[in-house]
Amino acid sequence: MIKRRLNIRMSGLGGQGAVTAAHVLAMAASRDGKFAISNPFFGAEKRMAPAESYCRIGVSRIYDRGELVFPDVIEVFHPQVITMGKSYTMPFYSGIKENGVVVINSDVPLLSDEDVKRLKDLNVAVFYIKGTQVALEVAGTELSTNMTMIGSVSGITKCVSLEALEGALQERFGKKFVASGGTATLDEAIKKKFAKKEMLLKKNLETVVKSYEMASEWAEKNNIELAVAAA
Repeated sequence: MIKRRLNIRMSGLGGQGAVTAAHVLAMAASRDGKFAISNPFFGAEKRMAPAESYCRIGVSRIYDRGELVFPDVIEVFHPQVITMGKSYTMPFYSGIKENGVVVINSDVPLLSDEDVKRLKDLNVAVFYIKGTQVALEVAGTELSTNMTMIGSVSGITKCVSLEALEGALQERFGKKFVASGGTATLDEAIKKKFAKKEMLLKKNLETVVKSYEMASEWAEKNNIELAVAAA
């Protein structure tokens, strides 16, 4: 199904980078010539508290902001969103449109029989990805879990290209710092920080690509056709 606009809701916990994920995805869409808006929604700013972010991508201007009530895609960044109800919408898939997609970061099935039936009635496909495990294996840190979620939604819907994602990551994380003072100590510190940042960019991109390929393969195997129209 080709849509003129794709609405993506990302549900996670504080500190997982759901807000960053939506921002990077929107920047990538802009690079591909599409219109996009991202915005966060959260309460207390602390680790493990519920946090949501939204990304809207389309071929025409987007004016609405705020909470995304009727998403085409829902991404669950942490199992506790489901198992402990750490979500601003209950059940977590509330409002999802027919023929939508749910992406869940978990190495085991989490949905109850009732959840499975409700989603099946809506013809909603569910993709499980071991996102945290992929982040640890590829990037060496669970902090890159949000990169696996970016790659997953992009691989399934092709809402943005890998080239655009690479550019968006460079824009978001790759800002260069200019040394001041000219001292050797400061110059060396800046060089070390830059080297670490380059490695961060490289590993994040590799994580995105890995999850993109996994999700794309799953979508093709299961005949998932949910995409946003070309710009």
